[in-house]
Amino acid sequence: MVHQYKLLGYNIVLDVCSGSVHVVDDVAYDIISLFEDNGKEAVLSKIREKYAANPAVSESEAEECYNQIEELKNAGKLFSKDEFEPMAGELKARTSGVVKALCLHVAHTCNLNCSYCFASQGKYHGERALMSFDVGKRALDFLIENSGTRRNLEVDFFGGEPLMNFDVVKKLVEYARSVEKEKGKNFRFTLTTNGVLVDDDVIDFANREMSNVVLSLDGRKEVHDRYRVDYAGNGSWERIVPKFQKFVKARGGKNYYMRGTFTHANPDFLEDIKTMLDLGFNELSMEPVVAAADDPAALTEEDKNLVMKQYEELAKLMIEREKEGKPFTFYHYMLDLKGGPCVYKRISGCGSGTEYMAVTPWGDLYPCHQFVGDEKFRLGDIWNGVQNKSVQNEFAACNVYKREECRSCWARLYCSGGCAANAYHSTGSVTGVYKYGCELFKKRMECAIAVAVFREFGDEE
Repeated sequence: MVHQYKLLGYNIVLDVCSGSVHVVDDVAYDIISLFEDNGKEAVLSKIREKYAANPAVSESEAEECYNQIEELKNAGKLFSKDEFEPMAGELKARTSGVVKALCLHVAHTCNLNCSYCFASQGKYHGERALMSFDVGKRALDFLIENSGTRRNLEVDFFGGEPLMNFDVVKKLVEYARSVEKEKGKNFRFTLTTNGVLVDDDVIDFANREMSNVVLSLDGRKEVHDRYRVDYAGNGSWERIVPKFQKFVKARGGKNYYMRGTFTHANPDFLEDIKTMLDLGFNELSMEPVVAAADDPAALTEEDKNLVMKQYEELAKLMIEREKEGKPFTFYHYMLDLKGGPCVYKRISGCGSGTEYMAVTPWGDLYPCHQFVGDEKFRLGDIWNGVQNKSVQNEFAACNVYKREECRSCWARLYCSGGCAANAYHSTGSVTGVYKYGCELFKKRMECAIAVAVFREFGDEE
């Protein structure tokens, strides 16, 4: 399978199964589009007809171009076959029982009252609670005990707002550091915060111990303050932006993400990205909200064309800034055309429910943070391990080939079948397809590949 499209002045041809990306001229682009369904003479006849008025395209050149495309096919770089499906279950089985990452819900409470919050303002549709040190310690021990021979382990401090339980966060990091050498492990910690409680102590500690920090900011003040308000209804933008600027400066501008959400209120999210850039932030992520169709924040079909256009304009902005020597990172456009994720990740996805789990303040285990609070997805707990094997097996079998729609999709080895939580919340099945999200993802990938092509070739093509 190949996927062809034109963007940012490039004719791009993606060979889906080999991952090869070809930037071609118009004649090659047209020949490739005809190649699989026509014989050589039929293809060349159609090319002669189309380019009859163009003396620059001779019959011999068209034939040479055809022959080169045939050579690429024979080399496995065009029209390559999908040989990954038989591996999907086998590769997943190899990692069965090996946990590499936990999302620690150290606080099921929050000091903001964001109406679009998937976690029900941090409560996850349950009671407010803070994780005790003993529960957190046991969670880290559970991770060590179930990580097999893996050395590098990842722990996200999450909420709610994790800084509402900052003392426990510090004690848990201290405990992990005290045992990692003995256990032959290396912990990488991440902190996600809304910024309200950020102070010098938080900054110093995070810069010393956190491999990454995720800072929640929705961009423009009026956009951010529409949803990200405290319980008195006051916006948080003016309180958090100076703190985030200080935080990022202290980190040397690295190993952080400004993480925003765009909604029906701001489908023109590129303006929010520009605001973040103006504030001095260069590591950016803007995520489309996932909400019930009747939620006022939910993106609509009418929003879709504008959102798609924003992704294209964002790609143009990234290229302009690169040319000016002022590059920035956009999380969804991070793409390595020469390497990238291994085959296992490409077909198996994030590993939720098997390699990655969320831990509640009470020590319950869930497949990921977006399933917390839904009792049917409770896997077990950190003392007794996974007991709900039927649900875990459902996630273990969750790969790109379990979704019929994905089998014929050109983007399947980039999205790995998409987010199980988004699929469940939109279709009722973890192997369903969240169609709106799929369409946005495919547009993001087209733009990401185009930006990567620019970085490789510049304006040569």
